[in-house]
Amino acid sequence: MFGFINVNKPSGMTSHDVVSVLRKLLNIKKIGHTGTLDPMANGVLPVAVGDATRLIEYLSDNKEYVAVVKFGESTDTYDKEGNITFKSDIVITKSDLENVLYKFRGEILQKPPIYSALKKNGKKLYEYARTGKDVEIEPRKVVIENLDLISFKDNIAELRVKCSKGTYIRSIANDLGEVLKCGAHLIGLTRTIAGDFFIENAITLDDLKNTENKNDFIEYPLNYFSHLKKVEINEDECLKVKHGQNFKSRKFTNCNNELIILTNCNRIVAVTRISEDKTFLEKVFEK
Repeated sequence: MFGFINVNKPSGMTSHDVVSVLRKLLNIKKIGHTGTLDPMANGVLPVAVGDATRLIEYLSDNKEYVAVVKFGESTDTYDKEGNITFKSDIVITKSDLENVLYKFRGEILQKPPIYSALKKNGKKLYEYARTGKDVEIEPRKVVIENLDLISFKDNIAELRVKCSKGTYIRSIANDLGEVLKCGAHLIGLTRTIAGDFFIENAITLDDLKNTENKNDFIEYPLNYFSHLKKVEINEDECLKVKHGQNFKSRKFTNCNNELIILTNCNRIVAVTRISEDKTFLEKVFEK
């Protein structure tokens, strides 16, 4: 087994729960998700199977979400699962919201939620929160490529967010409430895109459970690296790669300082960096 499964994670399950279910269904130990999706959220959760786990670090980081935000209340977790910390009678309009969205586009500084798994001095932030200890949380740079309003009714907004890795959609919800001075929190979240994985092609756990040949859902990894250049090599070059030997080739003339995937007959042979038309192998795979 070597590939990715594009899972449509249901809300209420952790990403680890999904991997545990798949490990049993596929009867394989070497398996892992490519990036945590909050239990409350549903949507795209790419899972790597077999040696494809060694390719996770090379996947594209871009993400897209559809977020449902309720205005008028803030919570300590920035979502519906937390305790209400602020209430307001302010009723905002669609124009009010549209007029502040620009503040959250582009490269911004974002303060992560205190209820998160980020670490401070070797300790997870939510551990500080649960013990009531104050801790300073440094804002981090994230990139919000797109932030668009899909719908707005009765102080509830549906937003489409395209963002970089490490962005907290909960923080966007909370910060919108602060800017509008009415409070806000996240009440729904669907991840629609993760790199080259799209929700339209995602499968449910029930799909997998009810299919006899579960290998049919494991897709070959090459399709999920549209952001990386692929270079086809011949059998002699394959042999060198399999023996861990770097080599020069005119094929790499336009690849200097790039990370590329070496293929043979459209099968992944290796991931390598190129310098002065020569390979510097990072990962080698069986053809």
